[in-house]
Amino acid sequence: MALGPHVRDDFPLLQRHIHGRRLVYLDSAATSQKPRAVLDALLRYYQESNANVHRGIYRIAEEATAAYEAARATVAAFLGAGRPEEVVFTRGTTEALNLVAATWGRTRVGPGDEIVLTEMEHHSNIVPWQLVAAERGARLRYVPVTDEGRLDLEAFDRLLGPRTRIVAVTHQSNVLGTVNPIPRIAERAHAAGAVVVVDAAQSVPHQPVDVRALGADFLAFSGHKMLGPTGTGGLWARYELLEAMPPYHGGGEMIALVEPDRSTYKAPPHKFEAGTPNIADSIALGAAVDYLRAIGLEAVAAHERELTAYTLERLREVPGVRVLGPLDLRDRGGAISFTMDVAHPHDVAQVLDGEGIAVRAGHHCAQLLHRRFGLAASARASLHLYNTTDDIDALVAGLYLVRRVFGRAPHPAADPR
Repeated sequence: MALGPHVRDDFPLLQRHIHGRRLVYLDSAATSQKPRAVLDALLRYYQESNANVHRGIYRIAEEATAAYEAARATVAAFLGAGRPEEVVFTRGTTEALNLVAATWGRTRVGPGDEIVLTEMEHHSNIVPWQLVAAERGARLRYVPVTDEGRLDLEAFDRLLGPRTRIVAVTHQSNVLGTVNPIPRIAERAHAAGAVVVVDAAQSVPHQPVDVRALGADFLAFSGHKMLGPTGTGGLWARYELLEAMPPYHGGGEMIALVEPDRSTYKAPPHKFEAGTPNIADSIALGAAVDYLRAIGLEAVAAHERELTAYTLERLREVPGVRVLGPLDLRDRGGAISFTMDVAHPHDVAQVLDGEGIAVRAGHHCAQLLHRRFGLAASARASLHLYNTTDDIDALVAGLYLVRRVFGRAPHPAADPR
């Protein structure tokens, strides 16, 4: 497991001490830490090329435009896109999914049509479709999750029908770590005449993702989870779909011609990027992708797979710990949610914070999934390329401390409803 120690020094924040202890950061599913290469790219733009993009004909404006569009090309190649114009920069996965719902969804879904979701979706891949369904008179249908934390694919096949217009599914669960078989899901959905929208927020940072091999029609991702700045990310879509979609926002930059009663719009992706974009952070996102590509996503995935196996093994040692999701490493990634019988997840996280260990506690914006397992909340340790076995050993020591602090009386995180 050489990758974690090898790259840790590249991340300045990981050199911090919290409450007098070395920071153990285990919350990368919420946001990742940033390497110096990303921070340097951000500063370099502001120090050397700070200007608006696309419209200026002076030197630094041209430099800014070139760097911004180079970042788009870098991200497109990283995702296996057919061309850079298939990538629309957004503030992240949430905005990308809302973009699809507000444009494709509202224009292609009608009364009586069906949108298929799953019980393991993040709220960002549920709420936008609820809004569309309510407005258009459509019906939401949910693929159930098995006790082992996998999608019930036989039930999925039964849910597909002649009125299915959209299938929206996460590539990797932010709670269970489950990696879903998107190519199989896409094949079945396309056979039913539906388009496939993939929430790839938890997969793109951790494993090789080729959008064309997945069979997706739309794919959303967040830059801040893949070592880039917050407020970055994007939507990949097949170019012909982007061409057919109306704009999401109106304003400057996205127009070709404005007349008193109508406007014509630029070609994608600029049709969807009204106003001054997040230039500096998008350029820094390109630097994050360069950093990941230099290491290699295969190496990142292999490191996290080994560390996930080690984490699951160590957690089994702690009495009263219940791990959610598949235990088979072929079916899961490094987001590991768990409960303890002696303490609420929020108490677990608070005790761990006192030891300098950062984990997430709550419903992780996945209330339907927690309800499916009879829980209101869970604690979550999530891994990235900079984590090490020392981090996991510290986590396990912290969980034993939780048991000492709260005693041995059961305290399940059951949903009181």
